[in-house]
Amino acid sequence: MTAAETSRVRYRRPRRDESVEARLFEHVERLGEEHPPIPLDSADFSMKRPDLLASRFGGVVAYMTRVELEVERNVLELNLLLPDPPPVDKLFYAEVWSPQEIHHGLLLDRLQTLAGLPVSAPNVDKISFQLRFLGALAHLPVIQDISRMLYYLTGVATEKSAILAYNLLHKGLLDLGEKAVASTIIAPIRRQEPGHFAYYKIAARGLWDEMAPWQKWLTRLLRKQSFEVVGAYNKRQRTEFGGVMEALGITAEGDIGIQKYAQQVGQVELEMLWAERQGLRFPSYVLDSFRSAFRLHRRG
Repeated sequence: MTAAETSRVRYRRPRRDESVEARLFEHVERLGEEHPPIPLDSADFSMKRPDLLASRFGGVVAYMTRVELEVERNVLELNLLLPDPPPVDKLFYAEVWSPQEIHHGLLLDRLQTLAGLPVSAPNVDKISFQLRFLGALAHLPVIQDISRMLYYLTGVATEKSAILAYNLLHKGLLDLGEKAVASTIIAPIRRQEPGHFAYYKIAARGLWDEMAPWQKWLTRLLRKQSFEVVGAYNKRQRTEFGGVMEALGITAEGDIGIQKYAQQVGQVELEMLWAERQGLRFPSYVLDSFRSAFRLHRRG
């Protein structure tokens, strides 16, 4: 009996839509079987112009490396925020998502070192006071549902950002002639990100349909106040993210490009949280966060 099958036997939460639960278990099992962590010895790190790669995409690789390696801390945060999660969530983030992402980080860290960039220094164990406070409240089931919803929404936005970024980085490396790095490191990583995105999207929509009106109201409020660009927890990191957007060409069209990016990243939560707001193309707080990051980068 697999871990997922064992979890199915143990877990019987009355409110949970079992059709959603079954879809999630099947999805996680398929991800685990079809996308094991990328073997570190499968990568070809040979570069034609490591100095050019570092100059053109060094900031992008460094940022992605840190974010991927900080998954170790993210798991600690999830254990705090979700004291009694559905077993499928625990199976996903502990057995599938975390091992995959850590290997992404190790591959990228090796790449940036060989390209002459500094070794990454991720935060793997320091949890913010705000998260500790929310974790203390999460022992109440009605609050934990809100924590779970925020977790899923963050996952949706994070993974969509990753998909877009890895696609652009892959193209940029090919344009530089760095085929080995693009095809054996970036391409395998980007193949694993859509599966993570799909998990969060299915889980978010399933939980949203179960939440009480007051829970939805509070989720909207907290999401507006807490949204931040992926991997940015302070002004320096937000500035770095602005540089990532510029290096990847997201800002090549100026504010129009940033709006297009916000529309892609915020699409799922726009459809769920703000469905009644006709005419919106993206949640305003998503666009504001990206604009702020880019302004910080331009100010240097």
